[in-house]
Amino acid sequence: MAYKDPDIARSFGEPWLPFVSSPSLVPEPAPVLGAAPRLCGPVAMPPTPASPTILVFDSGVGGLTVFREIMAARPDARFVYAGDDAVFPYGRIEETALVKRVVAVMEPLIAAHAPDVVVIACNTASTLVLPALRARFDVPFVGTVPAIKPACAVSTSRLVSVLGTEATVKREYTHALIREFGGGCAVTLVGAARLAALAEAELRGEAVADAEVLAEITPCFVDNGRARTDTVVLACTHYPLLLEHMRRVAPWRVTFLDPAPAIARRVVDLIGRANGAAAPAAPQAIFTARRAAAPALQAALRRFGIADITVGFDTPSVSP
Repeated sequence: MAYKDPDIARSFGEPWLPFVSSPSLVPEPAPVLGAAPRLCGPVAMPPTPASPTILVFDSGVGGLTVFREIMAARPDARFVYAGDDAVFPYGRIEETALVKRVVAVMEPLIAAHAPDVVVIACNTASTLVLPALRARFDVPFVGTVPAIKPACAVSTSRLVSVLGTEATVKREYTHALIREFGGGCAVTLVGAARLAALAEAELRGEAVADAEVLAEITPCFVDNGRARTDTVVLACTHYPLLLEHMRRVAPWRVTFLDPAPAIARRVVDLIGRANGAAAPAAPQAIFTARRAAAPALQAALRRFGIADITVGFDTPSVSP
């Protein structure tokens, strides 16, 4: 089952785009046998457990920025964070191979944890793999796409930049969002080659120089002689990890639009608000790379409320 109603097929407000072969971000409801459906707008949704299990998935640690927002909204839920860091970054993987990879990694994750909702906290993956995931699994998926519509709505200068991975800014899905929701804004697409890796290094406790960040974000700042860029869409969940650096080195003040709060709201729309109960279990993190979590990474994960860490998650038959 998939939502086709353009009024409800949205995550950040972007409706279903029928002229683009791209994913709807509204998750498909997973039927619960023997349970009476509850109504949610114009469609029937199955009831959600009082303490749902939420799986947040990314290519690395960038999805922690989304995890943090969802956990704040649903502190009563059981959380599993999964990072496919064995093949990070996703942007270097050919599209067909990436779809195969994500579907294959998701198989044992869903089998092991039985999530009530899966959040794909990765723009590069979301703009490509959601249709395959929804076709394969009977679980609701919430994706992440560039927040172009809200950015163009709030811009006063009408100059907006989208800062993403090289893969995300090349995708037809991203270009379709600009055509549909640009609203007369001049939108500059900036593919940052190293910014996600710098964010990973920052979280691991490694020194990241302001000059390195500035070199990646400088193309976002456009001055056409009449107006200057005033809104920058962070189209990669890694990038908010470097927000302090970005604000410090920005050539002038802009609004950096972080998608995480909107994703958290979408999850709450789907499964409901917190019920005041305690979480049934502490959050856990799972990584696919077969290397021990460095002390700095462990400390960083603890700041996100995660102390239970598993590495080398078994995906023996999966290769990018």
